[in-house]
Amino acid sequence: MINTPYLLTAAVENAGEGSILDTIISFAPIVVVLIVFYFMLIRPQQKKDKEDRAMRENLDIGDEIVTIGGIMGIVSKIGEDYVVIETGGDRSKIRLTKTAVAQNISAKEKADAEK
Repeated sequence: MINTPYLLTAAVENAGEGSILDTIISFAPIVVVLIVFYFMLIRPQQKKDKEDRAMRENLDIGDEIVTIGGIMGIVSKIGEDYVVIETGGDRSKIRLTKTAVAQNISAKEKADAEK
């Protein structure tokens, strides 16, 4: 196990010898890796979460949706934090949380038709 206080005291002791530049250079790769992780992993995920939240807020009655579990249905009622969908030939109704909605097929088809 690395003893963190020892590393800090070693850095302070070395700083007196004029090796501040060496200390900065040794931490530079770690900083670069963190920046790359932010732009390659964290930022795109935040953007996708924002798009998903907007899609769930813009659901309308009559939209065809797909749930995370793969159930397809048509929205028949929208509550504050839930959605009721009709699915199957017998029009059985299922109540789901809005976070269970994975995709709005109707909105996707409209966007494709506009292009």
